[in-house]
Amino acid sequence: MNEPVLVVQDLRVYYRTKRGPVKAVDGVTMELREGETVGIVGETGCGKSTLGKSILGLLPPGTEVSGSLTLRDRELLGLSPGEYRRLRGEELALIFQDPMTRLDPLMTIRAHFVETLRAHDRTMSRDDASERAVKVLRSMGVPDSRLDHYPHEFSGGMRQRIMIAMSLVLRPKVLIADEPTTALDVIVEAQILEIFKDLREAYSMSVLLITHNLGIVAEVCDRVGVMYAGKLAELGSVEDVFRRPIHPYTQGLLASTIHLGTKELKSIDGLPPSLMDPPSGCRFHPRCPFVKEVCSREEPAMVEFRPGHFAACHFGADFL
Repeated sequence: MNEPVLVVQDLRVYYRTKRGPVKAVDGVTMELREGETVGIVGETGCGKSTLGKSILGLLPPGTEVSGSLTLRDRELLGLSPGEYRRLRGEELALIFQDPMTRLDPLMTIRAHFVETLRAHDRTMSRDDASERAVKVLRSMGVPDSRLDHYPHEFSGGMRQRIMIAMSLVLRPKVLIADEPTTALDVIVEAQILEIFKDLREAYSMSVLLITHNLGIVAEVCDRVGVMYAGKLAELGSVEDVFRRPIHPYTQGLLASTIHLGTKELKSIDGLPPSLMDPPSGCRFHPRCPFVKEVCSREEPAMVEFRPGHFAACHFGADFL
């Protein structure tokens, strides 16, 4: 088993508002090992993107953050903005959801890469930066002839390839991909997924893939964490979680997935709770079909029901 590259321990991220704190991430513990891809799934508003942004230090001013985030035994919480900026690109990188909002429409693709590379290495010449950009863009299927084009001259799929290339150009150890295929059609999505499959071998990196698409997780991930209302409900290998889910929320998500054998649509009753005032006990209990009295009174601990397969459910043993 590979060594952990990133360790998240009891991470809590609370956004301050006039009505009180929004508990976007509330006690998450997990690790990302060298060379593996971990998927984070869950409904909209469960805290997936906040988890990713907290790892990269991209939270709004005034956000309350506690717990521990360690990258190769280096504590990230408490780093100065300058120290965090040096880590981004060289150690940590992020692929955003919508590439069009992240690329400057007044800059060519070459200028984007030159600016990124020279921000981290002032001794690098523009020619060297361009040469390095060409190499990484080629690996993403973007031809050299497009280097001096502007973002609006590319399709959505090509822009996402460029964003992936920009994330990889400094050869980071950990890549956070936040809904990288949401704005793409299914054909281009399949092409991007093939790229993700090749990333680990070509660049020897660890990937945290944040998505609501369970099919993507099944396709490219080694392990998966299921988030609900700011907490991890289940964590384990893709095979264990998908074939033998323990938490009722995971069971509901999987049952809601449409596939070729689907004959009727299913959904989870109710709505996710407000993160300003989450339910007591198990946060899923107001929607759980197996709820019992203890579920509303006591918060379940994260228990290892199978080797490497964890779930936070009082009655998880009943689903083994």
